[in-house]
Amino acid sequence: MDIAEDIRNKEKALAERIRTAGKLAVAFSGGVDSTYLLYKAHEVLGDDCIAVTVKSQVITAEEFEWTREFCERTGVRQTVLDFDVFAVEVFADNPPDRCYHCKKKIFTAVSEAAEGYTVADGSNVDDQGDYRPGMRALQELGIASPLKDSGLTKNDIRILSKEAGLETWDHPSAACLASRFAYGEKITAEGLSRVAAAEKFIKELGFEGIRVRVHGDLARIETAPEDIGLLAYERSRKEISSELKRLGFKYVTMDMDGYRTGSMNEVLGSADED
Repeated sequence: MDIAEDIRNKEKALAERIRTAGKLAVAFSGGVDSTYLLYKAHEVLGDDCIAVTVKSQVITAEEFEWTREFCERTGVRQTVLDFDVFAVEVFADNPPDRCYHCKKKIFTAVSEAAEGYTVADGSNVDDQGDYRPGMRALQELGIASPLKDSGLTKNDIRILSKEAGLETWDHPSAACLASRFAYGEKITAEGLSRVAAAEKFIKELGFEGIRVRVHGDLARIETAPEDIGLLAYERSRKEISSELKRLGFKYVTMDMDGYRTGSMNEVLGSADED
């Protein structure tokens, strides 16, 4: 596979940063970025690289099981932390800086579990321009971001992941289920489960990159712009509307602008992690 020289240089810089860490604990969610970082760290450090996966109400069972399967298949030692997001004081109230408080608690727990290791997350260069209150928490805790610091963009990571044979290379971006709720919208365990079930149902119909955004009793569905016509097709529309109403939504709508990161932040004039 022909890789541009600038991407190769970034890849070399990443390997050097990893090597310098000596012992690295990767916060591993199974997304495009953290999967590539874990792959590269394991390649460079071997057994001095571990994965730390946080199991909580804001990731789906499928996402969590995939991290376990990946670590077993690649021989990476994985530590699993059970974390109750509702123990974070402001989580359920869902203020605009919710992510800051969650990440502060979660990465404090990760750091404690990975004592003796440098803790790293999968942030990349593209994350720097978004509204991401969680980034502030990472900086305060001294969490390393080797991908970002090596200059790697999301597209670079996808290219390198494809070359490495990682199945995540073309996976849609992922974010925690809490990002589906409008700011100020109360988050409940039932609500998180409802969103997970709704998105799973729509994905099983063949749609990728789906988001079911929650505005009270209304579900606003985002899909890739090129799939909007298929989503509105009578059979799909009726099946989706029926299932989401069965799950508890009273109104089911489709966002005419399609999926884009940070749509919940449009009321803030910025973009978020999702």
